[in-house]
Amino acid sequence: MKALGLAGLVALASALTLSTAATALRPRQIANIEAARQLRMQAMVDALPGLRAVMEELGVTELETRLVDLATGRMLAEAQGHDPETAARDPETSIALPEEADIAGLERREAQALVHLLERDGAVMLVVLPVRGAGYQSTISALLALEPDLNTIAALTVTEQAETPGLGARIESEAWQALWPGRQIADETGAIRIDVVRGQASTPYEVDGISGATRTGNGVADMIRFWMGPWGYGPFLDRLGQEGLG
Repeated sequence: MKALGLAGLVALASALTLSTAATALRPRQIANIEAARQLRMQAMVDALPGLRAVMEELGVTELETRLVDLATGRMLAEAQGHDPETAARDPETSIALPEEADIAGLERREAQALVHLLERDGAVMLVVLPVRGAGYQSTISALLALEPDLNTIAALTVTEQAETPGLGARIESEAWQALWPGRQIADETGAIRIDVVRGQASTPYEVDGISGATRTGNGVADMIRFWMGPWGYGPFLDRLGQEGLG
């Protein structure tokens, strides 16, 4: 009995130590993830033709980050320190998604999200939206950059994924991400049509799929359709298109 009691105490102490360590390391992990995202965003900006020159002309070195209320589409003042994924797990700072709306497989969605903007003379030059959704084996996170019409994709940069190596993981390759610029998200009626198709794309709303990775491609398409729709950034993009930066 004493041996069992001692073993229980050791197990409890180990669990507490691991829990304390995980809690202590969490801020550092978040900071590292954010630093990696920023590096990828800078690389994406540098890859967009002429954009870095515009930023130098304006005297800015990075995009402006704002916080957006997703329900109303209103931009809020304070964005520093906001972690969308942590907010999405907290019932007080998130909403449960109806099953029929949850095409990205998130279950919950944060009430407020980050957007990154570049403007010149009050006009939007670029909007970068962080998006995420369920892939085949992992949660996929990406940065979706939109041109000033808010419908044409300027770039898609995958920032996190753990899909099947050699198959779904190829969504992070430069070659596949290079297929996205110029694709259209919605048609003239406003219907969201962007898709990742099996084989070769045949319309402005399609991107070539990756052989052997259909479910990963579907996950990317569903992720973008969700965040561009009414449960994602849709209200913000509608308001931005009608009112500008205000």
